[in-house]
Amino acid sequence: MKTKLLLFLLLIAFQGQVIYGQKTKPITKTSVNSKTQIELNPQNITKAEPVLLTINDEKITLADFLAVYNKNNTAKNEEINRKDLEEYLDLFINFKLKVKEAGRLKLDTASSFISELEGYRKQLAQPFLIDKDVNDNLLNEAYDRSKSDVRASHILIRVDQDASPKDSLAAWNKIMNARKRIVGGEDFGKVAAEISEDPSARDQIIAGRPPVKGNRGDLGYFTVFDMVYPFETAAYSNPVGQVSMPIRSSFGYHIVMVTDKQKAMGRIQVAHLLLVTKPDDTPEIIQKREKTIQEIQQKIDNKVPFEDLVKEYSDDKGSAPKGGLLPWFGPNRMVPEFVSAIYGMKKNEISKAVQTMYGYHFIKLLDYKGVPSFEESKNELKMKIARDIRSNKSKDAFINRLKEEYKFVSDAKALDAVIATLDTSFLTGNWSSEKASKLNRPFISFGNKSYSQSDFAQYLQKNQGDAKTENIKTLAHAKYDKWIDEIIMDYEDSRLAEKHKEFRDLMKEYRDGILLFELTDQMVWSKAVKDTVGLQDFYEDIKHNYQHPKRVDATIFKFNDEKSAKKSIKKINSLLAKNIPAQEIVEVLNKKNNIVEIESGLYAKGDNAVIDSFEWKSGVSDIVFTNGEYNIAHISKVYEMEPKSLNEIKGIVISEYQNYLEKEWIKSLRNSYKYTVDKSVFESVFTKN
Repeated sequence: MKTKLLLFLLLIAFQGQVIYGQKTKPITKTSVNSKTQIELNPQNITKAEPVLLTINDEKITLADFLAVYNKNNTAKNEEINRKDLEEYLDLFINFKLKVKEAGRLKLDTASSFISELEGYRKQLAQPFLIDKDVNDNLLNEAYDRSKSDVRASHILIRVDQDASPKDSLAAWNKIMNARKRIVGGEDFGKVAAEISEDPSARDQIIAGRPPVKGNRGDLGYFTVFDMVYPFETAAYSNPVGQVSMPIRSSFGYHIVMVTDKQKAMGRIQVAHLLLVTKPDDTPEIIQKREKTIQEIQQKIDNKVPFEDLVKEYSDDKGSAPKGGLLPWFGPNRMVPEFVSAIYGMKKNEISKAVQTMYGYHFIKLLDYKGVPSFEESKNELKMKIARDIRSNKSKDAFINRLKEEYKFVSDAKALDAVIATLDTSFLTGNWSSEKASKLNRPFISFGNKSYSQSDFAQYLQKNQGDAKTENIKTLAHAKYDKWIDEIIMDYEDSRLAEKHKEFRDLMKEYRDGILLFELTDQMVWSKAVKDTVGLQDFYEDIKHNYQHPKRVDATIFKFNDEKSAKKSIKKINSLLAKNIPAQEIVEVLNKKNNIVEIESGLYAKGDNAVIDSFEWKSGVSDIVFTNGEYNIAHISKVYEMEPKSLNEIKGIVISEYQNYLEKEWIKSLRNSYKYTVDKSVFESVFTKN
């Protein structure tokens, strides 16, 4: 779909200027000549919106034309003269005539067109279905957070998002008790290992493997988008050392304690030397390792190349052959002790031995990429926000604004009556709206819409089952909230063209563009390829423009010395007279010594200095010394100037045929439709300062 869009945007390019392209600021002043200035801002046109162009019964105002012109002349204060604007208007007329023809042929009723336009509409509608202010705030917030790395610990008590109030309260009380213990002086890690429902907090025993030490709630360093949004917000909002109040995420309730905040490291590349430690290391092994660490440090101090030390000592067999090189990483990709050691290091600096759960590391900082500028980050952050739960803030704010704008009203008692008809079959997906058949009272209204209890009951029937909670009422209210969001957003979506001129104009651009693509494909592009008879006839008309120059079919015999050349010329003549191929002649001449090489081909003037030095006639030439070699040429045939074949220039001929078809099509359209340009309206654009 994207490819097609690009193609039709290219199609309507006007000598390097695209009618419908990216939005740009209007050109306000340009010069007609060195003495005269013109205004091209449609806002300066009279409110009556004078009509510039009429095609049959369609009227195009001057403001519409200038809006298109301004949108696609991107250079500020670009100079333009009257002739340029007249040419642009001429091309604009062609464009409008083509779209008019597409409408006459009812291309806009084709199912493929309707489907494709709907696909574009969904994309174009998105920016109009969010709260822009909230979105901008989220964007700025995300960028500000990206400039810092946070290290935090947490305790998790799991509870489902759709849990009943009773279950939610039980989880709340449990997490609050944990917080009281920590605030009262107990160690955070001890409490986390004891009660956190994040299994990584405790030691993990896996059969046949060494035990994995628990992190005691320590999640290490992370940055924006590494954690779920509510958790991220708590981590960035709370000061170091303070235990947060419980916050709820999709996992349950958390308490968070920030243990460190650092300027963002961005992306880092390091090399490391690892000495592995194991839980069952004996005192002798530990003592030997300590001695090795001292030995390595001394060699580092003595400037021994780090890569050599890695190859000699490192237990990381994957990175050792590469000098300890690790892939680029961010703060959340390594254990916290490893990351902590890197903060503050300079390029090519090597750390002291750093202990982690894996062993002891010597780390060399090779390179880093800091946080990009806001402008560089903006598009990526926007995409991440759109995929993240935080985007719901924008959606919720937008829906709340719509509720106020459209005077949303809901009857709570009527809602409760529908919910009262639900039973446990609703949890398994077997509930029928027939159970609410007696309920048909309107209970939702906004804008010019009204929905009944029956509408909601039918929605519930279509959206039941797979429940994560056994609390029917809680689940039903969640379904109700989702339904309300959907019907309000659908209503707003249906009114976008009515409410937003920008959206209306965009949809018209895409509609016209798709139609133009389809029709031009039929009338020009595919036609030029498929119409083999027409293409052949067109080739016959233009082939004189694509001529082969005079050429010779020749073979050059190249000798390193004059003696060999003189000795061989008679032999060459004799063998050629017997129609012996040139390659066989070379084999005969080189039977005892390699004295000759050949070069063959079709040559025009300027292609080969040797051929240019001979008279172009059939036969064998005299010996000519050129480029340090003694050359004898055999010209087997002389070709006079002749047209290139269709196969040789098919791409060029198709392109020219398409241009021809385009011109003929435009002539036909201009003869088929009545169109007029109001010259006085056009002249009104040119106003002197």
